[in-house]
Amino acid sequence: MSEVKKYIMTYEGVKKLEEELEYLKTVKRKEITEKIKVALGYGDLSENSEYDEAKNEQAFTEGRIIQLENLLKNAEVVDESDISTDVVSVGSIVKVKDFEFDEEVEYTIVGSAEADPMEYKISHESPVGSSLMRKKVGDVVEVVVPEGINKFEILGIRRD
Repeated sequence: MSEVKKYIMTYEGVKKLEEELEYLKTVKRKEITEKIKVALGYGDLSENSEYDEAKNEQAFTEGRIIQLENLLKNAEVVDESDISTDVVSVGSIVKVKDFEFDEEVEYTIVGSAEADPMEYKISHESPVGSSLMRKKVGDVVEVVVPEGINKFEILGIRRD
């Protein structure tokens, strides 16, 4: 019997997924049901693109609901008080010097389920995130990225 994967998440990440799940179960399901009713009114289903589109949207939404329920059921929430400012861990906000672009960047280390690189939330399992884990201020890490090797110096570690 295989062990169920635990998803490490911050409280903020769990809250965001719960809100999305609630929206999908209440608002989105009703919208799709209405679309299906309207499409059924058009008659012949064999050539009814509105009906096909609504059923596809319904399948996608139901799949996302199952995915979110699974993530939340197996979420392991990081206790805010356990987030150290001495070493990088999930929940840490890490200020680094990116040597490739010669700039300072601040990343929040999160679980893989809530990663969003556009918001500088990187997974602890990603190349950069895993290289920063358990490191201290002043440490320099080299990360293998698709373009080669990138170097970061940890300038600060804090929590929200």
